[in-house]
Amino acid sequence: MSHAPCQIYLITPPSIEDMATFAGRLGEALSAAPVACLQIRLKNCEDSAIIQAAATIVPICHRYDTAVIINDKPELVEKCGADGVHIGQEDMDYFSSRELLGEDAIIGVTCHNSKELAFQAASAGAGYVAFGAFFETQTKSPKTRADKEILTWWNQTVETPCVAIGGINPSNAGEIIEAGADFIAVSSGVWDYPDGPASAISQLSALCSAPSA
Repeated sequence: MSHAPCQIYLITPPSIEDMATFAGRLGEALSAAPVACLQIRLKNCEDSAIIQAAATIVPICHRYDTAVIINDKPELVEKCGADGVHIGQEDMDYFSSRELLGEDAIIGVTCHNSKELAFQAASAGAGYVAFGAFFETQTKSPKTRADKEILTWWNQTVETPCVAIGGINPSNAGEIIEAGADFIAVSSGVWDYPDGPASAISQLSALCSAPSA
């Protein structure tokens, strides 16, 4: 059975000090290679600040056919003009989120390293399930560590796409892609990359499109 190439799932930095500068860096990154989606994940921000950030970020993403996902807060999706939401196990549940957002919205679910949680989300109709963390990450303190085996098992067992998250960067993404991730979620591995975000995205895209061993 053939498998679609892995895709890039970009996540914003946890805080954005200068939106004009970030907008330029985002445009450079998205123009470097295809990015499937971008998650707006701004921590310790008021809802109004997230909406304000989205007013700049969403049009740039849509210009490059990159879907926009809001982290944690389904109630902000429409206000932000976004395409969906990513919910954790402690956020609004999947069914309530779906009822709020309608059938067309993307809803992804954090499943940590749990096959059971992933099965529940997939059975409910989630657009994707997210496993992690696979490596040490600068962006957040992961609640769980996941083994690459779960990506291979999921890829061979369930049709719902899986996102691998946690410390992924151009130097380690290859092994995650090879294990069977449908999407690689990257944040500091792109924004803090020494040669710049566009270079990181180019390298990640090349890894995604490389033929399987």
